[in-house]
Amino acid sequence: VENCGVFIERVPYCFLGGVFVQPKQKLVAGLLGIFLGAWGIHQFYLGDNKKGIIRIVVTLVTCGIGGIWGFIEGILILCGNINMDAQGNPLV
Repeated sequence: VENCGVFIERVPYCFLGGVFVQPKQKLVAGLLGIFLGAWGIHQFYLGDNKKGIIRIVVTLVTCGIGGIWGFIEGILILCGNINMDAQGNPLV
């Protein structure tokens, strides 16, 4: 969109529960999964608090070994195999 010679990028919004929300970024979710996936940060970012808490419990119970799960999910997000947030909105 141009307005007075200035390009303004339109950011897509998803309609969620009567409110327009900005969709989650695939790159952000993937990198959070790779670097902080053991603590479920990527799941909290995607809006799935239950899965985030499960990641924390698994990591603590397995003394950190369960953190591989979050790392793998981060890679799957970046590869496009996981492409929706917890509300079913597509990642951009």
